[in-house]
Amino acid sequence: MNTRCCAAALLLAFSGSVFAADMIVLLAPNPVGIWLITFGIAFLIAEAALPNYGVIGLGGIVMFVIGAVILTNTEVPVPLMIGLGLLSALLLIFLLIHALKTRPRHNVSGDAGLVGSVTQVMSLAGNAYNGWVHLQGEKWQVLSTTPLQPGQRVRVVARKGLLLEVAAADAAPGGE
Repeated sequence: MNTRCCAAALLLAFSGSVFAADMIVLLAPNPVGIWLITFGIAFLIAEAALPNYGVIGLGGIVMFVIGAVILTNTEVPVPLMIGLGLLSALLLIFLLIHALKTRPRHNVSGDAGLVGSVTQVMSLAGNAYNGWVHLQGEKWQVLSTTPLQPGQRVRVVARKGLLLEVAAADAAPGGE
């Protein structure tokens, strides 16, 4: 996750805690509620830095809400509690969306990206078993156990150095 997202998350969390601290000091509330709110905010900040897909953030929101409920007996304004709870939930949703976008994806480069790819034969090289294909922005020499034809769709089954072994695209993906 980039530093801008973390900085924005920290800024939002600290701005909420500053408003809450201003009201809390004036009203002298229950210290358990203050600690729960503090730990809730700390968990939301930790959510921004740790790759755990919302587990700590959800705990932070729960702590925050329980701490706010405890502080309701000290007449902390309800709009302040609702606003900070919504701000925390929006921050968690924002972080979850960004975390899910960074989930592992299939390989698109190297041998893992080449093997299994389907492409068309551009031209033949020497005999009907050797040819050239255009794959991942590069021109590759291919070798097949069956005769190739220009325009035929083939699937890459292996790579040996700069030579790709291919089979007809309608053949089984594991080769012939």
